[in-house]
Amino acid sequence: MTEQELKSHIIPKSKAVINEVKKAVIGKDDIIIKILLAIAAKGHVLLDDIPGVGKTTLAVAFSKAMSLDYKRMQFTPDVMPADVTGFSVYNRQSGQFEYKEGAAMCSLFLADEINRTSSKTQSALLEVMEEGSVTVDGITRVLPRHFIVIATQNPVGSVGTQMLPESQLDRFIIKLSMGYPDLESEVSILKSKSHSPSDNSVNAVATRQEIIMLQNAAEEIFTDDRIYHYIASIAAATRKHPMAKLGLSPRGTVALSSMAKASALLHGRTFVIADDVKYVFQDVCAHRIILTTKAKASGFTVKMLLDEVIDMTPSPKLL
Repeated sequence: MTEQELKSHIIPKSKAVINEVKKAVIGKDDIIIKILLAIAAKGHVLLDDIPGVGKTTLAVAFSKAMSLDYKRMQFTPDVMPADVTGFSVYNRQSGQFEYKEGAAMCSLFLADEINRTSSKTQSALLEVMEEGSVTVDGITRVLPRHFIVIATQNPVGSVGTQMLPESQLDRFIIKLSMGYPDLESEVSILKSKSHSPSDNSVNAVATRQEIIMLQNAAEEIFTDDRIYHYIASIAAATRKHPMAKLGLSPRGTVALSSMAKASALLHGRTFVIADDVKYVFQDVCAHRIILTTKAKASGFTVKMLLDEVIDMTPSPKLL
């Protein structure tokens, strides 16, 4: 991929997707950009947030803007793994078992309130995320190459919930929180709802093939050995920090590298710089770090730990 190809096609197409999603989700530009980065990096997204801030609207807007087949499942305690992966039903007329697709058989899957279902169902979804396929009755069915999961969990109210273990949180390339809109954004939301009660018209501006092209372009972004060393040094610093019980895993290190490449791509560069790593660092790493009991008791936060790590690790300077 040349710089000319990047600026003539990839960047305009990415900006077009962002602008379409912004029609439906107001005042959350940074969140929109980082989800697009995660898609370019072939990762899955976890939205940890309170109800009513636009998580579902965000997922639907992305599916429309990128021409992706979209499905949503509200996770509850009675949802079974077969509801996610699919199941076989005996057809009396044909005398054969027929496969009935599960909710995950799509391009973009919104797993709403994933912490409200059983650990068995959570594991089924996370296996689909990892393998990119579902296996029912010994037959494997491959999901679309650009398969994306946007999972949400509600941090308010823990009754009847099964919180995701740290090993499962590690499967998500980033964890984001949308939060409440600021005053001006909320006024804009009120105006848009009063003027157009129906759903915002988000147009399809990218095809599935172009999404794959975006992902391939992100993979081709050049990363200097000094950047790789910088990322590895950051990971080592999180593991050695006295307030960390569990530091950044090797999977997390790979995720940080992939997201940094995607950041460079959307910033119009064919190579990664230290600022790309810093831009995605908190979102990639925060949900992978576990603090010691001493840190929690003293009010020390994961953000404080990651800020210290970034400040202590020298940034490479590339010509």
